[in-house]
Amino acid sequence: MSTHGPGRNRFGAAIIAVITIVSVAIVWGASPPAASAQKGGLKGKFELLKEPSLHTPGKVKLIEFADFYCPHCHLFEETVVPVLEKEFGDRLEVTMVGFPVIPAKLPTAFEMYEQAKVMGKGPEMKRVLFRIIHKERLHVLDRVIRETLIREVGLDPVAFEAGLASGKPARALEQGREWGKRVNVQQTPTVLLDGNIKVEVLDPENLKTVIQSVLDSDKKR
Repeated sequence: MSTHGPGRNRFGAAIIAVITIVSVAIVWGASPPAASAQKGGLKGKFELLKEPSLHTPGKVKLIEFADFYCPHCHLFEETVVPVLEKEFGDRLEVTMVGFPVIPAKLPTAFEMYEQAKVMGKGPEMKRVLFRIIHKERLHVLDRVIRETLIREVGLDPVAFEAGLASGKPARALEQGREWGKRVNVQQTPTVLLDGNIKVEVLDPENLKTVIQSVLDSDKKR
C-alpha cells in the first residue's frame, strides 16, 4: 500500500496475490488496529465512522480512495474489484476518488478521470489510465496519446479538453482529497462503503463479508 510519506510503505508492502476462476486472495502486509469484529450488526473487519451514511436499500456504494500511480491500487483494480463485481453484480456500485500520494506526479490523470465521469465514461477511463500507466508506461501529458485515450473510451476530444480547461475536474479532485483527509485515509487503496464504513483490510473475503452483512441488514428492517 502506498502511504503519505514519499517512498514509504509502513506496512512492508508484503502482498501475495492468488487468482483462481472462483476467487482472488490478497494478503496485505498488516491489518490496521482499528478494525472491528462486529458493530451495528455488521460483520468483518472495518471501522464505523461518524459520517453520514450514503446507503441505498439493496445496494452498497464502494468508494475507493486510490492513486493512479500506486501499484497496489492497480493490483486492487485488476484482482479484487472484478471479484466483488462478479459476486454482487448490480448490488454493488464502485467509484474511485482520486487521492494522490505518489510524489512528483502531475494531476493530469486524475483530472482526466474526473472529466470522464462527468461525460459518463468514468469506469472506462479508469481502466485505460491504470493500463497505460502501469503496463504501457505512457505519459498522459502527451496530447497525441491523450487524444487516442479519449477516443478509445468513446468521447469527443474537443469537448473533453474543453472540460479539462474549465477547471471543474481540478476542483473535483481537490474535493475528493479533502474528503479523504476528513476520513483519515492513511494509505492507498482505502475503501469506504456507503460513506461511513472504512475498510483497510482489503482481502476479498473480508470485503465480501462486510458488503454482504450490509445487504443482509436491509432484510432485517
